[in-house]
Amino acid sequence: MTRIVVVDDHPIVLRGASRLLEDTGAEVCEAASLCRGYWAILRHRPDVAVIDLTFPGRDLGGLALIGRVRKRAPATRMMVFSMHADPAVVARALAAGAVGYVLKDAPAGDLVRAYEQVRAGRPYLDGTLATEVALLQADPRRTMLGALTPRERRVLTLLAEGRGYTAIADDLSVSYKTVTNACAALRQRFGLGTLTELTHFAVRHAGDLR
Repeated sequence: MTRIVVVDDHPIVLRGASRLLEDTGAEVCEAASLCRGYWAILRHRPDVAVIDLTFPGRDLGGLALIGRVRKRAPATRMMVFSMHADPAVVARALAAGAVGYVLKDAPAGDLVRAYEQVRAGRPYLDGTLATEVALLQADPRRTMLGALTPRERRVLTLLAEGRGYTAIADDLSVSYKTVTNACAALRQRFGLGTLTELTHFAVRHAGDLR
């Protein structure tokens, strides 16, 4: 019998996804937190783990869980079941070790279809997501945007809004020097020479920062 661990902090989603997967004849174990999910996977060594990305206090904490499972239980195939449709987030999940990615607002049958593909060792991505991820990966800078920390994304967002160093420091409750150092690091990362170039870059990619 195929064994699945479902990791999601939302009780209704957790139970609903589990019931759909149980209907395929699989044995399903539920975990309502990142910690419980990690230990459930190590204990049960499931064939497939279905993992949400966002947990209380840990935005995109599921990415770290995927990376840890990849190292400790490499035989477990992982798929994401998430509300995040941003191709940068999808690309990060795939890079971390996920084999499939399903959106929570997709038809119920998509979850089952994705599970069956992943269980068989085949990747699964909705057609639209697959196209968007392919386009993202064709643009190295957009791919790099997906790897930014929340603070770095906030700095770029504020630059795109026309804020200066002082205003950004006030918004983030950090020192002026911390902001100048962060902007210098971002300029170096994206190959930009001046603050003006960084600001223009932030404006062009404002939609990718949301």
